[in-house]
Amino acid sequence: MIAALLGLLAQLLHIALVLAAAPLLAGVMRIGRARLLGRAPPPLLQPWHDLIRLARKQPVVAAGASPLAVAAPHAAFAASLAAAALVPSFALGMASAPAADLLVLGGLLALARAASVLAAMDAGTAPGGLAAGRTATLGALAVPTLALVALALALAAGSTNIDRIATLAAHGGAPHAALALALGALVLLAPADEEAALHEAYSGRHLALAEGAAALRTLTLLSLIVAVFAPYGIVAASGLPLLWPAAAIAWAAKLAVLAAALAAARAARA
Repeated sequence: MIAALLGLLAQLLHIALVLAAAPLLAGVMRIGRARLLGRAPPPLLQPWHDLIRLARKQPVVAAGASPLAVAAPHAAFAASLAAAALVPSFALGMASAPAADLLVLGGLLALARAASVLAAMDAGTAPGGLAAGRTATLGALAVPTLALVALALALAAGSTNIDRIATLAAHGGAPHAALALALGALVLLAPADEEAALHEAYSGRHLALAEGAAALRTLTLLSLIVAVFAPYGIVAASGLPLLWPAAAIAWAAKLAVLAAALAAARAARA
């Protein structure tokens, strides 16, 4: 009973952390990319300010759009948040651990992307159509990539459950060629998913939901890399809650390193 309560408490704290950290992660990447390109960096909290500003604005919806254009941004954000809730951050064995499967994660990310594409196409505008085509193309690359990751990790750990894979890695699971392949695929997948925000198709609070969903998806993929390949410092949810702050700080530090590396890769590509 106590273990279940601790797992539920860890889950609620995890959701609060990812909601707060996703825009900050985007801010870290913006700062890193600006410095590498020789530009003045924006403030770290600028993504939060942008989201708050957009959330206060009324969205503009095309005259011929169906109710799908209004419901899709909310559905995409909900699916992205559900995906982020499955990937452990500072603790293993949270309430969502039984459902934390790589196939479920891939389905939620695909659902979020599909909702965004359908909403952009539903508007019937040229910018929305271009954005939908770009996102669908990236999705066609992302889905088989995530399937490859699931296959490689399942071969290595004997399961597609993220908690089980992270537990084996934390206890000295030896990496091999399959894990190296999965790591490379995830590194390629992270920037592609982050760029899939449909800025041309949304406005107002719908754009805030789209940007928040994109930030959550990037955080989810980077957290998956951390949980599987660098689970050092992660603790059991059923253990001492006093260890949670240190584990959360370690998770944030690893995310910051990955975000800086991702910003450097994007700056080099630019």
